[in-house]
Amino acid sequence: MKKVYLISGGITKFAKAHPEKDFRLMVREAYDYALSQVPKFKPSMIDGSVVSYFSDHFTRQLKAGAMVQDFLGLCPKPSRRIEGGGATGGLCIQSAYEAVASGRMKVTVAAGFETMSRVNTWKGNEFIALASDTNYDYPLGGFYTGYYAMMVVRHMHEFGTTPEQMACVSIKNHKNALYNPFAQYPADLTIEDVRKSEMVSWPLTRLDCCTMSDGAAVCILADEDTAFKVCENPVLIKGVGTGTDCMRMADRPHGDVILLPNEREDDYKELKYPGVHSFRAGRTAAKMAYEHAGINNPLDELDFIELHDAYTSSEIQTYEDLGLCKYGEGGSFVEKGKPFLKDIDYGLELPEKAVIPVNPSGGLLASGHPVGATGIMQAVFSLWQLQGTIGKHFGNDKLQIKNAKRGLIHSHAGTGTYVSVTILEKT
Repeated sequence: MKKVYLISGGITKFAKAHPEKDFRLMVREAYDYALSQVPKFKPSMIDGSVVSYFSDHFTRQLKAGAMVQDFLGLCPKPSRRIEGGGATGGLCIQSAYEAVASGRMKVTVAAGFETMSRVNTWKGNEFIALASDTNYDYPLGGFYTGYYAMMVVRHMHEFGTTPEQMACVSIKNHKNALYNPFAQYPADLTIEDVRKSEMVSWPLTRLDCCTMSDGAAVCILADEDTAFKVCENPVLIKGVGTGTDCMRMADRPHGDVILLPNEREDDYKELKYPGVHSFRAGRTAAKMAYEHAGINNPLDELDFIELHDAYTSSEIQTYEDLGLCKYGEGGSFVEKGKPFLKDIDYGLELPEKAVIPVNPSGGLLASGHPVGATGIMQAVFSLWQLQGTIGKHFGNDKLQIKNAKRGLIHSHAGTGTYVSVTILEKT
């Protein structure tokens, strides 16, 4: 396979609504931003695109990807649409990667969007719920806040995780977003704020859940020759991994824990796996990406992670799937302050320095979650981190991780039906 690099990226501001813009204009704005960062690059060098968006229902438009291709001026070059629930953007990045790695293309655009404001929140939740089994789960009232509440209640029962530990995730991500001008929901919160916000599905409150959003994001991927001709500091896609699982959680078989390089069988002798407390697809994606990138201990060898935190509970569960801590230790991991970019005072004792920053951008909870754009947003922010240009794009460098050399982006769909993990490395 050929080496593949990110050479540029752009996003729109994520917002509750952009009523003055349709999806094509949002993507075009992100695309133009990306082009402006690499003046040596010419649009004529683009061989094709991959366009990601989650739902035809939000746009009320089939074949919206073809309309994006037209609006970017890329016709008649090849394009395809990617859809994989919440993991749509992450899968889009990997599909674009494959087009270049295979040699089929030298330069590919990965573009994603969602316009979730076009419907009421209750209708948007209904559309999202169609990403569960419509023959079995959905007719019984299955909505995603309910699914994730059930999973974290099991996590609480098995491992002693607390709602206050989940609130720590919300506090961290919203506070990081105070310094991210692209974020939808920056806020300075306390545990009391999170726990007293409206209850959605116990124990998940409104501030434990990400928001519906409008927004778009674009990345440009290139082969090695092109990347170093047009970009001063391209970022290498070092490893990719994807996992899948049964749509219905009740259909997921129990078995041995999928071990990462830094784990042993003795670590999990008594663990019933995956249960509903863990995401087997996430562990599969992580193992594959780590092997591809040559990573033996993610906590030591990664400098930051942009993680799919649709819920505070799923961020804690994903710490464990990615091997940042052992299964069952996700709650204490966040409580000890390890995933924090900055020391944040919420009444708990924190270490002087974070071990690994998780969601320095603010994540989905605070940056927003326009589904088709989210995984690409993670790639854009990670690109800027590894290029050392956060200050340039954000107007301040408070979220810039010093000397960052390697980062991970993680996208997650359904209740763990699709999960993608992509590892990026500074060159």
